[in-house]
Amino acid sequence: MLPNRKEKGQRVALNKRIGVTWLQVRLKMRIEEVISYLEQWAPPILQESYDNSGLLVGNKHNEITNVLVSLDCTEDVVEEAIAKNCNLIVSHHPIVFKGLKRFTGADYVQRTVIKAIQNNIALYAIHTNLDNTLEGVNGEIAKRLGLKNVRPLVPLNGHLLQLTVFIPNNHFEKVRTALFEAGAGSLGNYSECGFSVVGNGSFKPEKGAQPFEGAQGIRTEQEEIRFEVILPSWKKADVQRALFESHPYEEIAHNWQVLQNSIHQFGSGAIGELEVPIDLMDCLSILKKEFNNQSIKYTQSNKLSIKKIAVCGGSGQFLLGAAKAQGADAFITSDVKYHEFFDAENRLSFIDIGHFESEQFTIELIHAKITEKFRTFAVHKTGVLTNPVFYY
Repeated sequence: MLPNRKEKGQRVALNKRIGVTWLQVRLKMRIEEVISYLEQWAPPILQESYDNSGLLVGNKHNEITNVLVSLDCTEDVVEEAIAKNCNLIVSHHPIVFKGLKRFTGADYVQRTVIKAIQNNIALYAIHTNLDNTLEGVNGEIAKRLGLKNVRPLVPLNGHLLQLTVFIPNNHFEKVRTALFEAGAGSLGNYSECGFSVVGNGSFKPEKGAQPFEGAQGIRTEQEEIRFEVILPSWKKADVQRALFESHPYEEIAHNWQVLQNSIHQFGSGAIGELEVPIDLMDCLSILKKEFNNQSIKYTQSNKLSIKKIAVCGGSGQFLLGAAKAQGADAFITSDVKYHEFFDAENRLSFIDIGHFESEQFTIELIHAKITEKFRTFAVHKTGVLTNPVFYY
């Protein structure tokens, strides 16, 4: 309960006498609370198998001083965190990508990790799980290009579950509401979606049972509602907990089923349309301006204008086939090799704007996400330019 004005005034006066402010005596936030919030936005289960997102260094139970957001985590970024009294660095790229067998300071990865540990700084990476979230990296690129009707280029499959449960009539609304509040029943722009049908269930409590209805040794029939609801796989634990806490039965008849339906808010890359078609040169000029490019590599195509655009921050050449299949006029990504440009086959303009350039605004995206939720510590955007590539 928050203190009233009189109580707060009395506490402030007391705190002044002992040399602390009201803000300093408030309950401090812990690293795990920020991590939990970020992972609701970009669930770790969405990261690619080769990735290493998550908490890489540090104790999640430590209290937060301040947070520093960066694209990459380097020695200079850790030094900046020290100078700004930050004990949590949230970066897009994980500093530890492959297994480390020694910590001798032999390379920049080891030196960065050692410096973070020595200064009690936690390192957290939110990488391909943020790439695979439409409100993440690719959604930000699409937004800056002014694309409309934005959706994943390759929607995510195999992460949608269906829960079927049988509920007694007089507890149906309680259980259904609990499942919805735990995260079940969302379909695109719709929430609280479910299907129900009334039927009869039978059961005979055996010795040792403590039935909600009926008695031991007697077969009982109960009018029940069969309820079906869908949910993303990463919400299963929360929904199952809500089910067990709200359902009155000692043994709950329920079933989980994996669906192959796509989850349209999640997937690789993004694709959308411009309101007005433009020609290729105008498109390249916009990219140079919006993404601070000094040099762009691209291919010509047989398209007279560009309206439908596919994007993928970072190395996205593996999505070229999907971009062609969906009729994109241009595909914007980075790290494209010489022979891979031939694969465009003049069917679209294949455009490489640079890895750092394509993901640079991820810093602002993460910063905005954290600051909209938390107010008890400072969140800084790095001032260190971590792009290792220069142009002459």
